[in-house]
Amino acid sequence: MRVLEQRLHADPSRVVLRPFHLGWQGPGGTTARAEKLVADVAALSEDDAAAEYTRVLHDFAERHWQTEQMFAERYAEIETMLGLDGNAYTALRKRLIGAYFCHEYTYAAAALMNPSIVPHPDQSGMSDGAVRFVMSLRAVGEGHISSIVFREGIALPDGTFELWPQSHFATAMQADDSLSAMREDGAVGVHRHAESSLSNSVIFPITEQQRGGLEDLRLVRFDHGRHDYEWVGTYTAYSGASIRSELLRTCEFRQFILEPIDGKAGRNKGMALFPQKIDGQYCMVGRQDGKNLFLLRSDRMDCWDDDGVLLMEPEFPWEFVQIGNCGSPILTEHGWLLFTHGVGAMRKYALGCALLDKDDPSKVIARSAKPILTALDADRFGYVPNVVYTCGALLVGEQLLIPYGISDSAVGFASTSVSDLLAMMQETP
Repeated sequence: MRVLEQRLHADPSRVVLRPFHLGWQGPGGTTARAEKLVADVAALSEDDAAAEYTRVLHDFAERHWQTEQMFAERYAEIETMLGLDGNAYTALRKRLIGAYFCHEYTYAAAALMNPSIVPHPDQSGMSDGAVRFVMSLRAVGEGHISSIVFREGIALPDGTFELWPQSHFATAMQADDSLSAMREDGAVGVHRHAESSLSNSVIFPITEQQRGGLEDLRLVRFDHGRHDYEWVGTYTAYSGASIRSELLRTCEFRQFILEPIDGKAGRNKGMALFPQKIDGQYCMVGRQDGKNLFLLRSDRMDCWDDDGVLLMEPEFPWEFVQIGNCGSPILTEHGWLLFTHGVGAMRKYALGCALLDKDDPSKVIARSAKPILTALDADRFGYVPNVVYTCGALLVGEQLLIPYGISDSAVGFASTSVSDLLAMMQETP
């Protein structure tokens, strides 16, 4: 395993402009506080309102993309919610009211971790075995709320990679009512602005079940056959009190559907979808009992009622506490390569791997007796110490690019070959 030098770190300077919610939007809340705030802004003289708006723009206009337009859009939402008379305010005062109902949110100030990586939908211009990729990351910000962010780049067949740069601005993806209206299962739609790149877009929690965070997205490019691809991610929706597995689905990384997973298996976390059907069924790897790995099968991607079959139990000291998957299985000529994590003494997380039979993935051909990657030296320190963790790897020729979380604080990168991983495994009796 070759550990690469590049690191991605939490960055409090990355902020987005978001709606600021007062108590009137909470359970049992009233609109009195919001109405009083609007009345206070309306009572300002024209000169005072203009001066205050000038101060707001001086402080924030250069920190966000299309700032004044976002203020105007936020005012329009408040006008509808409170039943305001839009003819009563000038355009400047409307934008000023909108600014009072917005705030900056540091979406990645606390941590950046647990990445997954998949081939990009656009592979045009790639040559010599290079693969353009999309990497998802879990960003943790103010209030310890987790959101989903992305980076794009190019992976090379020698195991190295290049990340596309990010711009100064980041934008929150917007709710897409047209997508949500097409569904009757509690799914919601979001889209990124047409002029915003994927690497500068953030998916925030939307539903009540998600309000505590969107955690550990495991992306996979799912092949429906005849090169009809869809990008699907499984993630944990945390309400602050309960968890549920959900699906993120997209075909071009511009519009996304976030939908709940039905069935008893969806009550668990850490589910990872195989990239294609096997024997006519969808397959998933999950930890249904909190300790062991199971293989699940279903006729529907969004419903998992199967208890599954036991796939792997902790066998070696570095995984005695529990094991779990580290992303979707990767198809190789030797079988399904499955990255795992094990938890050992002192709750130390390490990466391992296993090889599953290509035709019957319930059969474990081999697995690593020792960790293939573990936290050492400075990588042991972070928000949650002694952890390495990934939600997926990318196969480029015979090389694997493995982005991984470092102690719930940063992201590192490693590369290795399939043959080297196979040499580290021992056959399963």
